[in-house]
Amino acid sequence: MRLRPGADAWLSLTPEPERDLPVAIAALRAEGEPSPDQIAHERARAEALVLRGNRRRWVAWLREATELADSREERDPRVTAARELVLDVIDNHDALELGLPGRRPLRNGAEGETFERVRTRNEKGTAR
Repeated sequence: MRLRPGADAWLSLTPEPERDLPVAIAALRAEGEPSPDQIAHERARAEALVLRGNRRRWVAWLREATELADSREERDPRVTAARELVLDVIDNHDALELGLPGRRPLRNGAEGETFERVRTRNEKGTAR
């Protein structure tokens, strides 16, 4: 099986998602301070996506992070910080993704509405 040229171009965009999102996702799941095991689990998921995943699964992971950020209330400053980090990383990734041939923003349709709702809520500092 041959991959299309550029099929793995998403891997070269930026290291921030696989570096920063696992801790943020773990904090959102824990609704506060994540345990070392929770962080290790999320890091393993990110590593598996980078090593054995594909763009479709990668985008699904980014969408999951956005939805998780949307579903958490801001009772803990660690949750607020995790939400901000998720939004920043995905926003940056999305902007870089537009530079790849034939790509469109990840934030379109329902996903775009969720992302913008989370961003607006985060900027205003309002809880869910």
